[in-house]
Amino acid sequence: MKKQLAFIALAAAFAAPVFAAPETYNVDSTHTFPTFEYNHLGFTNQTHRFNKTTGTIVWDKAAKTASVDITIDAKSVDVGSALFTEHIQGEDYFDTAKYPTITFKSTSVKFVGDKPATIDGNLTIKGVTKPVTLTVTNFLTQPHPMLKKDAIGANAVTKIKRSEFNAGKNAPYVSDEVTLTLSVEAIKQ
Repeated sequence: MKKQLAFIALAAAFAAPVFAAPETYNVDSTHTFPTFEYNHLGFTNQTHRFNKTTGTIVWDKAAKTASVDITIDAKSVDVGSALFTEHIQGEDYFDTAKYPTITFKSTSVKFVGDKPATIDGNLTIKGVTKPVTLTVTNFLTQPHPMLKKDAIGANAVTKIKRSEFNAGKNAPYVSDEVTLTLSVEAIKQ
């Protein structure tokens, strides 16, 4: 009888569905560069980036759930000119002395098939938090060929009005609408 019970318990264990646990990926700050693009006086679309970003992505492939928590060092903004970098870090724009970080925290992630398609969340710039939806334009998960660990790569984009974040100086000459793009790589921990 004991052998039969042991066999039934063993068979039940193998017959039970296997559920993957959520896995945490840390942002690779050497390959993650959020950018922002705006129109400058009608002449050109200017694109600038931030050089320091940290955060985590928690992903459960089997359950098709995820969360994203990103912190951007606003003082790492790179606009290609020391004078303009100082200007854009001032009170009229990022005000990095008072607000040194920009954050995005997801509230939900919608999947199409096995890949995330949109990420809803809260974006905080200059102490102002607004809901935004990031549209995922590229997503790949595979072992990192050099680090030999699982990795995630993604690109996501959204549009905001900078005036809604108290950074609307010189609008409409410099466009109020800004395209934010997050290019992120993260490594499984």
